[in-house]
Amino acid sequence: MRISTSTLYETSTSKLSDLQASLMRTQQQIATGRRVMTPADDPVAAARAYDVSQARATNDQYAINRQNVKSSLGLEEGVLASVTTLLQDVKTQVVAAGNGAYSDTERQYLATELNERFQELIGLANSGDGVGGYLFAGFQSGTQPFAQSGNGAVYSGDQGQRMLQVAASRQLGFSDNGNAVFEQIKTGNGSFTLGAATGNAGTGVFSAGVVTDASLLDGHDYSVTFSVTGGVTTYDVTDVTTGTALSTGNAYASGQAIAFNGIQFDIKGAPANGDSFAIGPSTNQSVFSTLKDLIGVLNAPATGDAGKARLSNGLVEAHSNLENALDNVLTVRASVGTRLKEIDSLDSSGEDADLQFAQTLSDLQDLDYTKAISSLMQQQTTLSAAQQSFVKISGLSLFNFL
Repeated sequence: MRISTSTLYETSTSKLSDLQASLMRTQQQIATGRRVMTPADDPVAAARAYDVSQARATNDQYAINRQNVKSSLGLEEGVLASVTTLLQDVKTQVVAAGNGAYSDTERQYLATELNERFQELIGLANSGDGVGGYLFAGFQSGTQPFAQSGNGAVYSGDQGQRMLQVAASRQLGFSDNGNAVFEQIKTGNGSFTLGAATGNAGTGVFSAGVVTDASLLDGHDYSVTFSVTGGVTTYDVTDVTTGTALSTGNAYASGQAIAFNGIQFDIKGAPANGDSFAIGPSTNQSVFSTLKDLIGVLNAPATGDAGKARLSNGLVEAHSNLENALDNVLTVRASVGTRLKEIDSLDSSGEDADLQFAQTLSDLQDLDYTKAISSLMQQQTTLSAAQQSFVKISGLSLFNFL
């Protein structure tokens, strides 16, 4: 079969070009360390590598989100630690205010100090989140959450909790709203609260009380009214909600338990004829209102035995409410700590996942250098032989033998 000179050159040139292209691709693979440089090199591996790269990028974003949550929660923990210390200091002042040797003037000094602590608490509740917003404003992060009012503070935020996706199936709150931290705090002992009537003339001082049987609590308001006849003190218990008397003419002894419908407390001292005490279900009250009430109690003169009893009852009530406020803050702090611990666990899992993604991408894309170098040597030898063969074949001509 006769082969024309043009066909010989075209065929040889095409083959040499293919060999050179293969050699160049191998050289590029060795230079980059990648086996798959374009989807054409391995379509299946390229598609799989794209999916893995997307998953790895998402995992990286989760890591960034976790760091942001960690920073915000760390800031919140610092503020709540300061709030805890402040409330503990105020409780100490409440105990000091009960010192019978203190005069009205000295208690007013305490009230002045507590007013400064009130301002400090307002400042802590309005702490910034480090990015131009407020920690405790809920979704309304750009709005200052608390503003001082006559009876405490007004909350302008909402009840939302800002969240971030920190794992494929997990969102974490990176803040807590001020309503949950500072506003929704139970009064009294958390189940019911006691209060002395303003006009009480005796020296009766109530305790915070306890619940003896929660199943008997009905949410009603009650009153305990004292009668003193011939030097004998008795009391009547009335269900104010229904207007019915639960018991009448009960003998009174200072410090003896008074119990009914799952409620138990005691009153010490000598109530006067007509003195009464109100018992009702606990309600929510802000810590700011508790502090304002306490300041009012300390500023009020404690003249005579009745005045001292009013002071003692006010301090008992304030102490219970402050204890509840402190418990609430500690509960929020425990929640913050739990979230921080979970972030540490998720960080560990995220790092493991990143290593797995990196290994999978390496298996799909990275070059086997031993195999590639062997192929390079083979391709260089083949190309060199092809070039030499082409030179010899292209030199065959009858004109060389004439």
